[in-house]
Amino acid sequence: MIAHLRGQVTWVGQDALIVDVGGVGYRVRVPRGLLDRVGIGEAVHLHTHLHVRENEMALYGCASEEELALFEALLGVSGIGPRSALNILSATAPEALRTIIASGDVAALSRIPGIGRRTAERLVTELKDRLGGKELSLAGNASMGDAEVVAALTALGYSVVEAQQALRNLPPSPDLPLEERLRAVLKGLVRE
Repeated sequence: MIAHLRGQVTWVGQDALIVDVGGVGYRVRVPRGLLDRVGIGEAVHLHTHLHVRENEMALYGCASEEELALFEALLGVSGIGPRSALNILSATAPEALRTIIASGDVAALSRIPGIGRRTAERLVTELKDRLGGKELSLAGNASMGDAEVVAALTALGYSVVEAQQALRNLPPSPDLPLEERLRAVLKGLVRE
């Protein structure tokens, strides 16, 4: 029904923002990473999903069509509602999530708050084929080292978001062994 919104941010909350579109304010729940990037008065373009339940209508927004497609794929998994899907996207970048699912890394998914082992296994089982194909295989091969670094950092106690942010600060060097990449990322985390 509402495919996208283009407007100005008038309010930013803990899990949502209000976008003014032609004098009408839409409350849109968005991933944490997007909340951290936008401020009041900024122009945004959100790709949206209207979730309708018996007693509530809620609008969920993503920064890209790819992220929205992943959000909607997560909704197709039994036991995953819009808040859980948003929580997953808040904890993991779309590329990393595709890689984790492609590699069947249940442990990495289980580290996301609110996602237990059974739910993580269901995510892998149900989404691996749905998100499969050339696109997922190429993404998985390109960033498999990144997924391993994120998994190692989360095993050391860092959150998935912290690990991904630290990895983004690392210059691209896919030919470096895992240990070297992990050392470089840890040095960056210590400096922060």
